[in-house]
Amino acid sequence: MVELLFDDIFKIERLNPDGKKFDKVTRIEAKSEKFDMFMHLDINTEIYNLKEGEKFSMALAPTLNLDGTPDTGYFLQGNRKSLADRYEYVMHGKLFRISESSGHVGKAEIDASFGGLLMMLKGDPSHCSKFELDQRLFLLIRKV
Repeated sequence: MVELLFDDIFKIERLNPDGKKFDKVTRIEAKSEKFDMFMHLDINTEIYNLKEGEKFSMALAPTLNLDGTPDTGYFLQGNRKSLADRYEYVMHGKLFRISESSGHVGKAEIDASFGGLLMMLKGDPSHCSKFELDQRLFLLIRKV
């Protein structure tokens, strides 16, 4: 079975906090319920639309194969079931930065790019321990 790197339910607090930059892209600002993580995420609103106040489940996984085998980098059409079947919106990308702030209340931040759509996830470092620099990952979303 595939092991998720991160899985939580987020509530959208604001849309486009710095103003609308692109016609078909919305940046969401959301807070997670279980792990108290903060996230900025760009989504293609032509494909998938989210509204302020909505809740969604978001997971990060290293592969879409249900048995957990690594992703080959090639998409093979067929009737094979995958983790994507359980979600409504899926993006594939690469983690390009991991940083931790020092001090009494340390925060970890991970940044990933999904073909130019960016994600920033910030919170307790213990929830970011499964991530590695240059790691390829899948972001999966479904409304709850």
